[in-house]
Amino acid sequence: MSLGIRKWIIITMLALIFLLGNILLIANWLIDMGVCDWAHFVRREFLTGTAITIIITLLILLVNPNRQISNARAGFIKCCPVCDKTLFSSGSYCSNCGSKL
Repeated sequence: MSLGIRKWIIITMLALIFLLGNILLIANWLIDMGVCDWAHFVRREFLTGTAITIIITLLILLVNPNRQISNARAGFIKCCPVCDKTLFSSGSYCSNCGSKL
């Protein structure tokens, strides 16, 4: 794990702790702005059980088209799991990113 990723994790944790510490203040501010009433309206009018089921189904069926094509190709043609580059050689490492296949 690189130093940059560790920094982002720490910053995200601090932001979450800050938000959780001020949850009542944030909730009252959202109520005053009218966001809660708008959210109730949207949920009541547009997010029915059928709509939620369709959205979840589409998210499950959503696949990377490159992977779908490469899986249908011949067995000696591989696709790198890291960078999605199509590999024509029988090597065990990707020539583009160097990851092990």
